[in-house]
Amino acid sequence: MKEKYLIWIFAGEASGDIYGARLAEELRKMLPAEELRIAGMGGHLMRDAGVEIMVDSTELGVVGLIEVFENIGTFVGIFQNLKKRAIKERPDAVILIDYPGFNLRFAKQMYNNGIPVIWYISPQVWAWGKARIPKLARYCSKMMVIFPFEPETYKNTPLDTEFVGHPLVNIVHRRRSKDIKRDPDLVLLLPGSRFNEINRLFLPMLETAVALHKRHPGLRFAVSAPRKAIFDRVKEIYGKFCEVHRNESLPEIKIYSGETSRFLQEASTGLAASGTITVESAIAGLPLVVVYRLNPITYLLGRLLVKIPFFTMVNLIAKKRVFEEFLQGDVNAATLSEAMEKILPGGSRRAEVEKDVEKVIEALSPGSADASRKAAEAVMQKVRSFSSSRV
Repeated sequence: MKEKYLIWIFAGEASGDIYGARLAEELRKMLPAEELRIAGMGGHLMRDAGVEIMVDSTELGVVGLIEVFENIGTFVGIFQNLKKRAIKERPDAVILIDYPGFNLRFAKQMYNNGIPVIWYISPQVWAWGKARIPKLARYCSKMMVIFPFEPETYKNTPLDTEFVGHPLVNIVHRRRSKDIKRDPDLVLLLPGSRFNEINRLFLPMLETAVALHKRHPGLRFAVSAPRKAIFDRVKEIYGKFCEVHRNESLPEIKIYSGETSRFLQEASTGLAASGTITVESAIAGLPLVVVYRLNPITYLLGRLLVKIPFFTMVNLIAKKRVFEEFLQGDVNAATLSEAMEKILPGGSRRAEVEKDVEKVIEALSPGSADASRKAAEAVMQKVRSFSSSRV
């Protein structure tokens, strides 16, 4: 016998796994277990939240045209299998979290087969993909956005758009521990959640740590990896780095797995790969320098297509350069160590960054109380309307 409600949640990246897990938790609070089944594509957080994982997306978060082509066979296989399963099982709604390259194509297939689509965490179409807005409006029944300025993006479309608040505001605040104090000498390195990010960014981060330590011998460094596979790769790169520099005096660099929330509270300064972690760091009050490196072809295409003043979300929210950001060849020890010095305690930009971070938190906070709960309520309201219209 079919459950009363079958909901699918698709998260293709680590950040989506966080949001999907919280959404699933809130949905389960609203309905008894016998009335709700949640399945989807996600990682360990969604699995822990009771989602039946049809596809483990832990390693599916790739960025860039070349990277997608390198994994095209995997993506096509997953896509076709999920499409067939959706047509067979007829979920009451498919909730798609960001990840537009895959999800927009899947939304089209669901629309063509009469399966309702709800989108959670809008793709950044306001920044780089305005041509996708009509498609989103056509294929989706509901758009739930997390930034206060995003409803304006869809105001001239028929798409039912609702601002539900940013879930990270509550997530980060609830993690806070009064027992953790900031250590002025601790610098946090966050090289990313994807293997291609680690491979491109961790070595220049290590070189930056060495350069900083030469000028500030009291500094210590912590590296936080989001999961064991990334932890193992980080350890491998660090081991080779130490071997190359075995005759030099290296700073203390300790590597951890799954302890990012602790270090966002304990470190005084950070160096991070661009991504959701920059917003998380801002909410936690940690000043950052932000970096990214792409495949050169992807980067050149991006420069032609993307016309935005910043690539760091915190800066886009603030409409100014809160966190200094560096791309491609600028991701080097000389440039980064100089930028990092400015935001160390007592540095020339430290007070300015701390003040701007507070403004970013103020901008995100209104409407973000119980954001995941509001998203779940919006989902169930829409799902029930779908069900009643079918009767």
